[in-house]
Amino acid sequence: MKDRPEGVEESALTAKLAEAWEIDVPALAYLPMGAGSYHWSGVDSGGQAWFVTVDDLGVAKNGRARRFEGLGQAFGTAVALRRDAGLEFVVAPVPDRNGFPVVRLDGRYAVSLFPVVDGVAGAFGEHRAEDKAEVLKLLIELHRAKRTTTVPASRIELRLPGRDALEAALNDLEKPWTGGPFAEPARELLTKKAGYVTQLLGEFDRLAEQVRNTVPTWVITHGEPHPGNLLRNANGLHLIDWETVRIAPPERDLWMLADDGILTEYTQATGHQVTREGLDLFRLWWEANDIAIFVEELRRPHHATEDITASWTYLNSYFN
Repeated sequence: MKDRPEGVEESALTAKLAEAWEIDVPALAYLPMGAGSYHWSGVDSGGQAWFVTVDDLGVAKNGRARRFEGLGQAFGTAVALRRDAGLEFVVAPVPDRNGFPVVRLDGRYAVSLFPVVDGVAGAFGEHRAEDKAEVLKLLIELHRAKRTTTVPASRIELRLPGRDALEAALNDLEKPWTGGPFAEPARELLTKKAGYVTQLLGEFDRLAEQVRNTVPTWVITHGEPHPGNLLRNANGLHLIDWETVRIAPPERDLWMLADDGILTEYTQATGHQVTREGLDLFRLWWEANDIAIFVEELRRPHHATEDITASWTYLNSYFN
């Protein structure tokens, strides 16, 4: 995220680190990177480097408790995968002094703490051909973890997040949107592409109904194992950003890798048969979810910040 979170001060973060994790971090530096969360780095008085993440629990107050609970489950799963299942590639948060992997910063935001892992991060996009075998090995280890440890991961709902807001937008195309500089252009764009989006949602429902019958083969999935969430160092690959971890069809992690050789190797190693419907569902899920997020951001009150401008650009990229 390029924009800073509204109302979050470094002084409040350092105070929370001292209260919850009992560490003294004299100063924090904001890191304009990633998407969906806000990040800072700092060094404590003992010389240990830390990575601090802040998550927005949502504009609507009535959804914040559920969002916080979901973060706790996801990050707790990451902790268990590393600590109990022995998956050293999992970059998990450091529990606070009470054992919680994430704590409330205030009414709207939550904070979590991570050790700094030296390495080179990938760039969002397709996996390089030379990396696919190593990424597959990592995912096979993760998908086997369900057999060796009990973790608090929640089961995915085969329902598109943000669908209600997207459908509300589709039903509100007859009058101007006044939320900000990109609101009306977004309405005009969605008006032109309404048929395509409606068709997309229909195809999502069809595929979800077929994949719903595969529940017995569901596994622990990361959800977004793209190159941007992988760090490489002398010890190999490390997987970051576990907010999206869920028990789900294995295709949720595999669709970005999908080719016949990779999928055959995966089935031989795990015994899980990969389905074309599952791969198609989660490929489509990615697109439909992004469209829903960007439309909601551009429809509600906003200014022409760097992040909002990027959302407008990304929304257009799906319709070109």
